[in-house]
Amino acid sequence: MKKEQVVNCQFSVWYPIFKKHSIKSVILPLPQNVIDYLLDDGTLVVSGGDHNTQQTDINNTDLNAEEDIQWSDDDTTTTVTAPEFPEFTSKVLEAINALGGRVFPKLNWSAPRDANWIALNSSLQCDSLSDIFLLFKSSDFITHDLTQPFVQCSDQDSPDPVINYELVLRKWSELIPGGEYRCFVKENKLIAISQRDYTQYYPHVLKQEEQICQAVQEFFSQHIQYNFLDEDFVFDVYRDSQGKVWLIDLNPFGEVTDSLLFSWEELMSGGEIAQQQDGPAFRCTTSEVTVQPSPCLSYRIPRDFVDLSRGEDAYKLIDFLKLKKSQQEESEEEEEEEEESAPQ
Repeated sequence: MKKEQVVNCQFSVWYPIFKKHSIKSVILPLPQNVIDYLLDDGTLVVSGGDHNTQQTDINNTDLNAEEDIQWSDDDTTTTVTAPEFPEFTSKVLEAINALGGRVFPKLNWSAPRDANWIALNSSLQCDSLSDIFLLFKSSDFITHDLTQPFVQCSDQDSPDPVINYELVLRKWSELIPGGEYRCFVKENKLIAISQRDYTQYYPHVLKQEEQICQAVQEFFSQHIQYNFLDEDFVFDVYRDSQGKVWLIDLNPFGEVTDSLLFSWEELMSGGEIAQQQDGPAFRCTTSEVTVQPSPCLSYRIPRDFVDLSRGEDAYKLIDFLKLKKSQQEESEEEEEEEEESAPQ
């Protein structure tokens, strides 16, 4: 995988080519001050607002409002001023409205799929910039895009291309995970198709294998083959209930892209896959027995922390408060003992 191949898989590169076969999207240049904010290791803070009071103020707020968020104790008061990006905020809100009020956000390459656990609805559906910031600042995938997009490229000795980072807003569509497929192309030949959500068993996928392969092959030969800038690449598609195929994303042909039910060793070398003369190799989860845990689970925080943050488990919250009170009392007792034992 070369750096040029990674560059060619940026959304703003491939979307104009295949726009009519994909989901309606808006691309906005990402200002440097927003990039700096996303890379800041500090706590996520945005301006106040109460458009969704069930989540904390961090999640759904109006970035144009001027408000300071304060935390106080008996001795000190700390004030954290929320960052403001009025011009960028206006463009984002305009784009969200133009796309129907709900969007799926991503950067040049990645979406924050590893951070959906932090969203109130556990999805990547956003209707404000603060929703997007919450996901982006919680995502290792986004950090990877911003800091080391070429880390697995074979031509490390060559200078890194200049990247103009962009926020991509895609019209929110209710896609059924069982309709998504990842397709692997080598030398402009479709060699393999994998069920995208391989962690679940979808009976219809197994039953409709022939129809799925035929639909994807036709879509590839009619719209994708020889039209992309590289001859080796990976593309994701969605087959809807009417059998129509839509292009969802393009990715580099290399280990930076999840090979799902295949291994990169067999995809790179060919082997058994190359022997399939009648069409691409197709793999899906064949039964409940072969269901696997989602790879994104490793990015989640413990369930107890999630319940506490959302107030979904009153008993855990009570136990937590009791523990904090007990710890405070013990600390006060230790301080008193130290004062009594200190030399006069």
